[in-house]
Amino acid sequence: MIIVGLTGSVGTGKSTVTNFFRELGAYIIDWDELAREVIRPHLRAWKEIVEYFGKDFLNEDLTINRQKLAEIVFSDKEKVAKLNQIVHPEVFKEDERITNEIKSLDPDALIIKDIPLLFELTRPIFVDKVVVVSASEQTQLRRLEEKGMSREDTQSRIKSQLPLEEKIKSADFVINNDGPLEETKKQVEEIYSLLRKGEQHGKQR
Repeated sequence: MIIVGLTGSVGTGKSTVTNFFRELGAYIIDWDELAREVIRPHLRAWKEIVEYFGKDFLNEDLTINRQKLAEIVFSDKEKVAKLNQIVHPEVFKEDERITNEIKSLDPDALIIKDIPLLFELTRPIFVDKVVVVSASEQTQLRRLEEKGMSREDTQSRIKSQLPLEEKIKSADFVINNDGPLEETKKQVEEIYSLLRKGEQHGKQR
């Protein structure tokens, strides 16, 4: 089994790259999806978030409006840290459960763990290789603004994360996602082939 940590920054196009890996046969564990699951109403993380941050960002059905919560949190490092402290332990548990499930079904699996904050995690996670998806800041801003975010919000979100250049320094593979989709897909195919062929040496991230 090969475990790959895939990361980047907001607006670099990690989801596009993840989908290409999925098409090639990789198993995907999306930490954003896990984070959505563990904050469903009345679960442990949901209760702690509501207790700490209040109820102003809850929808009528009591689900958390992640956009509103982000607006409250991302401008304050202490609040970001608190939110991560609440959510990450639950995500780690789900990640471990799914990883073990995949391993039991397919011992030769190649698992891509899409972890936006891979390098920012306060607790190490085992991966064999790290793939960083990169794009210029101009491209990042354009993609986020196309999703309806203001220029101020997009810049704030980018600055709240570890600089992309620092992530690239620690990457085993870098995918440049500034160009056409065909070029991105070609890079993914090359990396997938190398991962399948190469000997893997585990390391902590």
